[in-house]
Amino acid sequence: QVQLVESGGGLVQAGGSLRLSCAASGRDFSINDMNWYRQAPGKQRELVAAMPSGGATNYADSVKGRFTIFRDNANNMVHLQMNSLKPEDTAVYYCNAHIRVLGVGAVPYVANFWGQGTQVTVSS
Repeated sequence: QVQLVESGGGLVQAGGSLRLSCAASGRDFSINDMNWYRQAPGKQRELVAAMPSGGATNYADSVKGRFTIFRDNANNMVHLQMNSLKPEDTAVYYCNAHIRVLGVGAVPYVANFWGQGTQVTVSS
């Protein structure tokens, strides 16, 4: 079974920076796209940054120019560098990935995986 584990959340003052990391672990898998979502209290989960396999990255308008998503394919990791943080960036951030795994009878299929979430709090 494949797992996604996030790290790097915490409390930071407005204008500060944080880097989130997500590591995929398991057996017999290959990663397609890797993404970051966030969910603030009382709001729906939203896509923050997406990094398709072999495609262009894209960002939510609210984070363009401040956040950068990048992958470390050798270590099956994705990172989110967050600069110039604002109080409205406060949320639980989730790593998401579409991963090709082996099912019953070693038949491959693509499944959607989520990390457990990491809290980011930006104080004003």
